Amino acid sequence: MSLNIPNTLTWARILLIPVIVGAYYMPDSILPVVDKNLLATSVFIVAAVTDWFDGYLARRLGQTSAFGAFLDPVADKLMVAAALIMLVQLGRVDAIVAVIIIGREITISALREWMARVGASASVAVAFIGKLKTAAQMTAIPLLLYNAPLLSVDTRPAGLVLIYVAAALTLWSMGYYLRKALPLLQERETR
Repeated sequence: MSLNIPNTLTWARILLIPVIVGAYYMPDSILPVVDKNLLATSVFIVAAVTDWFDGYLARRLGQTSAFGAFLDPVADKLMVAAALIMLVQLGRVDAIVAVIIIGREITISALREWMARVGASASVAVAFIGKLKTAAQMTAIPLLLYNAPLLSVDTRPAGLVLIYVAAALTLWSMGYYLRKALPLLQERETR
């Protein structure tokens, strides 16, 4: 495991997850709900920015590594899953949305691992639909964590629309990746 700047940022993103979750476990007398929302939102946004930044730096500095390629998506999935579970607990997101998004992440991660093992990882490389899904999620989650008006826009309804869009894109992208892998799955099944 190489500890370079991009991998350090990825580890930092993982270490920020307990801050997002822990904010909501602080007593209201120490941290009022409004401040909990602001803290969780701010930390989530910082973590999301490090996600973009660590990939950029890895390419720019020539510090890409197999470990970094493994750890980066794991950090993303942990961060999104933790935030979604908190949002379900807070009553801001329906559990079915969280199940769809988290279930897809587990399914596609397992599919990618299997495809890499059989030497066909290019078949399930990140596609535009996956990037669109991620953009919708990474915009919806902070809006739902913030849960208050911002520049005269009520963030909760906007976040809810986006999280349902993200859930639909999640299903669509899962179907896309499974269709891409289906020929190899069928080929392996007939052996």
